[in-house]
Amino acid sequence: MLRRMTDDRHRRPEDVRAFYDAHRTVRQYENHEDGTPLPLPDDHLDVILHAAQRAPTDATAQLYSLIRLTRPDVRARVADLSTNAHIATASEAFVVCADVRRVGRVLEVAGKQPGHWPAIAVHFGIGDAVMAGTNLLTAAEMLGYQGCWIGGVLNGLDGIIDELKLPQGVLPFAALTIGRPAEHAPYRPRVPRPLVIHTDEYHTGTDDEIRHATEVMNPIAARGGQPGDWARLLTMYFGQGGGMEKREPALVAALKRQGLWSGNE
Repeated sequence: MLRRMTDDRHRRPEDVRAFYDAHRTVRQYENHEDGTPLPLPDDHLDVILHAAQRAPTDATAQLYSLIRLTRPDVRARVADLSTNAHIATASEAFVVCADVRRVGRVLEVAGKQPGHWPAIAVHFGIGDAVMAGTNLLTAAEMLGYQGCWIGGVLNGLDGIIDELKLPQGVLPFAALTIGRPAEHAPYRPRVPRPLVIHTDEYHTGTDDEIRHATEVMNPIAARGGQPGDWARLLTMYFGQGGGMEKREPALVAALKRQGLWSGNE
């Protein structure tokens, strides 16, 4: 008969819910009086990096790398290229990359011939990178820090690849900052569960369900005391002529430059 373990590693459901409800995206961090980053204690940094490396991975390959940004000049340039100033002021800042170069090197050193699988590289490389970064951020939050995923690396991919000397097979996915919060970020809503968690088959959602989801999400787009309009915010990013369309050519070019493009020329 299985015995239920009751040691300190296990938490009650309400404790787990409270931990994740406490998550915030934070861009303003506690600093020294002169505005320079407040470093993490060595043991805190060590354990969050340990957590990152304990992330799951496909086929044992660990197809990711984290570029830790420490020099002020490098931080400043990546902050400028990504249009996210808090990269320069956070206690810790990383660029989270899909990385298939290392596994190729392992095969080469072993006298084996690496295969050609650029679509697989993107699929599993980004998956591994996200899992490692999520582990890192979750561990940081367990220690009382907060952080921010930064998709703005797409605003300056070429420059970031140059700045960080990323070889072929390594592609920036996002930046990630952490530190002690110096702002009270609001609780952000999420799309209702029935449109996100599907049972046995995909459920597209009726028009009424989509309208309800939009109403639930509207507060996430509130700015300056004005009520939010989530559809308007999504249009800015994903609508015709929006930010994602503008980013698309640079991402395609970076995939080609890094040897990760599997489409037609």
